[in-house]
Amino acid sequence: MRKIIHIDMDAFYASVEQRDFPTFRGKPLVVGGPPTSRGVVATASYEARSYGIHSAMPCSRAVKLCPHALFVPPRFDVYKAVSAQIRTIFRRYTDLIEPLSLDEAYLDVTIDKQGIGSAMEIAQLIKDAIRQELQLTASAGVSINKFVAKIASDMDKPDGLTFIGPSRVEQFMERLPVEKFFGVGKVTAAKMRQLQLFTGSDLKRLAEADLVRLFGKSGRFYYRIVRGIDDREVQPNRELKSLAVEDTFSTDLGRVDVMEDELSKITEKLTGRLKNRNLKGRTFTLKVRFADFRLITRSHSLAYYTDEFEDVFGLARQMLRVVVTEDPMPIRLLGVSASNFDRVKLASAQLSLF
Repeated sequence: MRKIIHIDMDAFYASVEQRDFPTFRGKPLVVGGPPTSRGVVATASYEARSYGIHSAMPCSRAVKLCPHALFVPPRFDVYKAVSAQIRTIFRRYTDLIEPLSLDEAYLDVTIDKQGIGSAMEIAQLIKDAIRQELQLTASAGVSINKFVAKIASDMDKPDGLTFIGPSRVEQFMERLPVEKFFGVGKVTAAKMRQLQLFTGSDLKRLAEADLVRLFGKSGRFYYRIVRGIDDREVQPNRELKSLAVEDTFSTDLGRVDVMEDELSKITEKLTGRLKNRNLKGRTFTLKVRFADFRLITRSHSLAYYTDEFEDVFGLARQMLRVVVTEDPMPIRLLGVSASNFDRVKLASAQLSLF
């Protein structure tokens, strides 16, 4: 039976800012902004969260909830450096580490380097090291699979440590609200509520065939996970699926020439990142958010792999012109992503990352 730990840093970006700048401590702090911009909250300190501020919230909304909140721009180079220090602590106990982002990761400690044997003890040692060496706090969830460990890490934040043992997993899943299940967004949750499905126990009463009929392929996942079955392994070399760059504009873009200028800048950043990682993509996706917050995407696959600006920009511009012709509403966000990478280049990039 596996021993899985999910580590999730507490209000990571905001906590780093409060650590580095004592004047921010104990105050409602928002990483993002400025408040008059149309940007979104990257992270909010726990003091700010008490006012209802949360990640991905528009900064304009955040300042209304807490007018005296402090807004600071993100320092991603610093957060990346701290994240690397955290990974160094992880590696004292296992090499089976699957980063999900800068501030969270799965660890498989079924066999740990130091022969400790107890996943709970290892999780506590990691939390203690992060506190003592980096002056930050982390929450940890410990269980027999990834899904339950991740849910557990969020149960006692901040600075929590929660264990869901084998004998408790199925009961735990039965009590879990359906909104907590992976892949259940607002639309699916609303559909589940209409069907009187509110908890894992409600899902468990349905046959697998019924869940598939109602929710497609996700139904198979719901059938298994509500019974505590999650066979996914911790993947230290998790494959890079896509690379994206996007920008939200301070004022809506209404002219096509201005849109194309911004698209050019975005594409230049994307192709630069592709070259830095020695990657070439074949599928490119345009992301557009209109002034009324509607979001659409358009994708196209080339017959060849490329990281050249002219190729990607030409394709993205062509897709943008089609979108603008179909809907002339002003645009507040543009993005371009690359995927379907050259397998040889991808393998090289993965080695350089890890």
